[in-house]
Amino acid sequence: MLRLCVPGCLFVLGVSPLVVQLQAAESRPQQVARAAEALRPTLVATRRDIHMHPELSNREERTANLVIERLRALGLDDIRTNVAHLGVVALLEGGKPGPVVAVRADMDALPINETIDVPYKSLVPGVKHACGHDAHTTIELGVAEVLSKMRPELHGTVKFLFQPAEEGPPAGEEGGAPLMIKEGALENPRPLAMFGLHTTPETEAGKIGYRAGPAQAAFDLFTITLRGKSSYAAWPQKGVDTMLVAGETIVALQSIKSRRIDTFEPVLLTIGKIEGGKSPHTIAPEIKLEGTVRTFNPDVRKQIEKLMRETLDGVTTAYGATYDLDYSHGTMVVYNDPKLVEATLPSIRRAVGETNVFEFPQRMGAEDFSFYEQVVPGFFFRLGSGNKAKGIVAESHTPEFDIDEDCLVTGVKVMSNIVLDFLERHAPK
Repeated sequence: MLRLCVPGCLFVLGVSPLVVQLQAAESRPQQVARAAEALRPTLVATRRDIHMHPELSNREERTANLVIERLRALGLDDIRTNVAHLGVVALLEGGKPGPVVAVRADMDALPINETIDVPYKSLVPGVKHACGHDAHTTIELGVAEVLSKMRPELHGTVKFLFQPAEEGPPAGEEGGAPLMIKEGALENPRPLAMFGLHTTPETEAGKIGYRAGPAQAAFDLFTITLRGKSSYAAWPQKGVDTMLVAGETIVALQSIKSRRIDTFEPVLLTIGKIEGGKSPHTIAPEIKLEGTVRTFNPDVRKQIEKLMRETLDGVTTAYGATYDLDYSHGTMVVYNDPKLVEATLPSIRRAVGETNVFEFPQRMGAEDFSFYEQVVPGFFFRLGSGNKAKGIVAESHTPEFDIDEDCLVTGVKVMSNIVLDFLERHAPK
């Protein structure tokens, strides 16, 4: 490139002094926005590649290898693999002293068959990225790329966590955030805070939702096994009809929320699966019901199991049946540290504009990001990924789910600014 030197000035042939001055005056959010936009083709290609090759919880081998390859190409430091089975943890050490901050993305897909006809449709029958984890992984890789190019001006260290099994590990296996924590993902070094995001189809792409304090519910799982006595359907009096008991049980369990818990408490008790019987002419000897409980109040959470047992005692005794209740705790409440949220909101507003940031209502959906927040302060926010004009409106966990890929650039832009500003705020003075 030809440079012409004049006292006090530098002219680059083909570039006007005005352009040079504008680039020099560009703010950091503008720099990040330009870098994120330049990554758009890569982000879209990466997301589609992951979407076409979905992998279930604790089986994310291809996805993890893609992540490892990208991080190594970016020159990240201390890349740990096979954390919590197939998780990846990597460090980006900045050129200036400062604290450690963590960013987390999840990698697993769901056992859902994709029904939408798109060029990037899942190539794995019965498995689909129906919750946006393909986007989360792509965005975190994008953040790593943007920040790696800004390493000299980075105050401190960024810890990137790519987590398997957010949707829950297979039966008999450990996994997800609890196992990541157990295997030291938050240690050596421990971050001062942690950030995460989630695609949100009911919110238009380009917008960001936040909530301080309790943001998403804790969830528990239960299996109820009802046992009666089989008989010929023509002589029901000779048996104990578990199908009838199951119907009464489903109705009676709903009275826990409507009549036995404070009406101002957010509680959900849902039966999602019922199984039993082999013939329309025979009373089934056993019926299984599976469901979930969602709560925000830890005391109410404890109370629910007790009230379920009381209800089951009454219903089964009335019909001469018996039951077993297998009740297990899932995630914790997603609790966004209020001080962290308040300090972070200016970064988000600078990244996407004041009018595109809004307070999101509490959600009954659960997230195992909540376990990290038991260890370090965290902020988990909502990334708008829907687009009504394009018909992208399907809910998460459905066969029709998709995202407006504009959200990938928004996610990289917002998270990069959050990390840069956090490290600068907490850098040694």
